[in-house]
Amino acid sequence: MDTPPRIILGLGNPGVRYADTRHNVGFRVVEELAERRRVELDRRECNALVGWDDRLALAAPQTFMNRSGYSARCFMERWELEPDSFLVVYDEVHLPLGSLRLRPGGSPGGHRGMESVVESLGSDRVPRLRLGISGRHRPADGEGLVEFVLEPFGADEVEAVEEMIRRAADACELWSREGAEAAMQRFNRRLRTETEPGG
Repeated sequence: MDTPPRIILGLGNPGVRYADTRHNVGFRVVEELAERRRVELDRRECNALVGWDDRLALAAPQTFMNRSGYSARCFMERWELEPDSFLVVYDEVHLPLGSLRLRPGGSPGGHRGMESVVESLGSDRVPRLRLGISGRHRPADGEGLVEFVLEPFGADEVEAVEEMIRRAADACELWSREGAEAAMQRFNRRLRTETEPGG
């Protein structure tokens, strides 16, 4: 197999207990992409479930969230990749439900999974796609946020979540074809209900 130039790395926690939680939307995007491309996530590589489609790898690390970087580091070393060969997909509690933000790099912003990836790859120039999971019932910062992200979405949120997963998969597809800039221009548009923090 040729060395893949791109890896889409969806973050989450393994196991049935966490499958439908807010923290696992990264896994769900990878699963959506696998279904679209008719790829099975049936190979175990670098402590991740992996599906290959030509020169694109879809990967879901099977470590827990705060150790996601171990898989990323393994892929980087095995395939001699640069940090910008990855697109890391994960939840963002500070974004409104349904919104997307794609960036070519930057701070992990307190997300444990992204912190692990940045530390393991030795660079903050790692493209990432954040999916907004905040909702009406989101607690204030520091007051139950851990419990909140490990809860399932409410019945009134399911439709918005499914639409977000589809749009996120579209963004991943565009990133894989044309790069981060093209995907940012198309998918970083604000939701109608979205405002800046404090706005």
